[in-house]
Amino acid sequence: MTESFGLSAAARAALLHRLAKRRGEETPANPEAPPPESPGRDLRTLPGARDLALMREAGEALGIENPYFRPHLGVSGAHARIGNQDYLNFASYNYLGLNGDPRVSAAAKAAIDQFGTSASASRLASGERPGHGALEAALAGLHRAEACLTFVSGHATNVTVIGHLMGARDLILHDALAHNSIVEGARLSGARRIAFPHNDAAAAERELAAQRRRHGRALIVIEGHYSMDGDIPDLARFAALARRHDALLMVDEAHSLGVLGATGRGIAEQAGVDPGEVDIWMGTLSKTLSGCGGYIAGRQALVDVLRYSVPGFVYSVGLAPPLAAASLAALELMLAEPERVARLQHNATLFLALAREAGFDTGHSAGLGIVPIILGSSVRAARMAAALFDQGINVQPILFPVVPERSARLRFFLSSEHSTAELARTVAALATARDRQAA
Repeated sequence: MTESFGLSAAARAALLHRLAKRRGEETPANPEAPPPESPGRDLRTLPGARDLALMREAGEALGIENPYFRPHLGVSGAHARIGNQDYLNFASYNYLGLNGDPRVSAAAKAAIDQFGTSASASRLASGERPGHGALEAALAGLHRAEACLTFVSGHATNVTVIGHLMGARDLILHDALAHNSIVEGARLSGARRIAFPHNDAAAAERELAAQRRRHGRALIVIEGHYSMDGDIPDLARFAALARRHDALLMVDEAHSLGVLGATGRGIAEQAGVDPGEVDIWMGTLSKTLSGCGGYIAGRQALVDVLRYSVPGFVYSVGLAPPLAAASLAALELMLAEPERVARLQHNATLFLALAREAGFDTGHSAGLGIVPIILGSSVRAARMAAALFDQGINVQPILFPVVPERSARLRFFLSSEHSTAELARTVAALATARDRQAA
């Protein structure tokens, strides 16, 4: 793994020497200590444990502070309070600044006063709360779908729905950069799984043409807005190929809702495509909608099956009433105040332009809400993030193995609440940090 740190051969050798010396200086084993665990019970041998330990040691040896799990002491949006300092924040999905809006918070508080903090059982077992149906009706209307069903987790929504709807005789095609939840759902289903090159509809069609007749149902899964690269698919083209090959099309709108389209309705509005061309709309409540959970919208027949049979709904507690109320309030505000979406898109477009003018690689970002700064080295990305943090700017590095080493990056999530001056200051700080590292 050390070969993937983006260091020269000499620097890698020096780092390995320092780590070996550090290990050699460890306190000798205590003869009175309990014997080591047997191999089958040694949790240090769990998958990824060794790599994690090495990354920690490397960070310490390189003098890079762990940038993850820093506690935020207030609402996290365009700004955040971390420790005792205020930061410009680019590590939040609070795209439209609705999390923390007094009207959203008031809706959640009113739901707590009436229903408490939990649904206390599965909805199938304990019955509905009015907020569940109201939120689902609003989400169905948003996608011009017949029905909708909400779940307690966005990640679990994809896992349980894909895993339940598809089976061993079926075929699932998904984008190579699909979210982990999509991949895990496909694995759970037991279906034949094929990943096609990112945003390559032609490659997806070639796979469908070659494989479709050998399988029962076929499902194509794409995302409306890819969270690692900030780009978008050609929805019309994917919808057309799904029809040609008798396949279902599922679109994950987790980072699309509130970000794409003139009123934030997502990729269909952005692309000018009839939402009915998509069979399964999936989305999350934890980003623009300021709650927590996921949803599926589509035809009534689909939602009826899920309501009575999908494990992640039937065997899970229902969505907490205050979260349902907060998400409904946020959705209503998004639609009533489209100027929030316009500000977000303006900010993202501006940040993208400034970053490119400063010579940064921003990949294929569409400049709608997410802009990566691709640095090509995990060490460089970690050091850049640390340098920015020292300047009061919080952005998370995305390192190997989450992305290939040559694609290590800083990932900027923009907000409608960032100011033009703040964006310019951030790009200037990026350029200064880059130049100092290169010196």
